Amino acid sequence: MKATLPLALVLLLAAPLASAAEHADSHAMHHDTEASAKKVPLSQGTVKKLDKAKGLVTIAHGPLANLDMPAMTMSFKLNDPAWLDQLKPGDRISFLAEEIGGALTVTRLERK
Repeated sequence: MKATLPLALVLLLAAPLASAAEHADSHAMHHDTEASAKKVPLSQGTVKKLDKAKGLVTIAHGPLANLDMPAMTMSFKLNDPAWLDQLKPGDRISFLAEEIGGALTVTRLERK
């Protein structure tokens, strides 16, 4: 009887730990699934102005879903300054803007 009491006690104490570990694994998988399912759609816009000296492009754009921003015209930094040489006012583009270091920055760009 003395041998089974410690075993029962160990099993009783181990059950909540196993349950917590399962919950943590389940929670982690849930976040991984959310992250992989979070495909950010590109926004649509038209290049209005280029400022090569400042490395900025002004875009008249539709809503930016990932930034919860309505349609407007505004300037963005470019993740790759070489894009300034590939764009001209009037170009229709698809793009992804993100906040990087406090500045709204175009991180992905496709000309139409």
